[in-house]
Amino acid sequence: MKLHNLKPAEGSAKAAWRKGRGPGSGNGKTAGKGHKGQNARSGGGVRTGFEGGQFPIYRQLPKRGFKNYFAKNYAIVNVDALNVFEDGAVIDMEALLAKKIIRKPLDGLKVLGNGELTKKVTVRAAIFSATAKAKIEAVGGQAEEV
Repeated sequence: MKLHNLKPAEGSAKAAWRKGRGPGSGNGKTAGKGHKGQNARSGGGVRTGFEGGQFPIYRQLPKRGFKNYFAKNYAIVNVDALNVFEDGAVIDMEALLAKKIIRKPLDGLKVLGNGELTKKVTVRAAIFSATAKAKIEAVGGQAEEV
């Protein structure tokens, strides 16, 4: 293989497209900008959210709320949902995803104490509520924090 034989993978590189370089280029004359007007001018166009001078909607509506990007968002499971597993099973995020009890892993697993648990299981989760931990250990299971 020589350097002059190298070429990019099919579809990975887009060919150069020189605007406004004569009719033979297929993009001459107005260069795809149409005739006259604000968008045809040099530096033309309007900023994002501009509504032709009308009071814009983003200024009419109040600022609302707050999004905490550092917050942990846990996948939540109640102990009654764990009854689908056999006695002695080890329940973790992967097992719950496989049984479709939870849909997304998110930032970890949180087990809450709603309902009754009848199986002796080992549960591995990031957080347990006090009642969930008590119910798991009451039937002889284990609550392991990971």
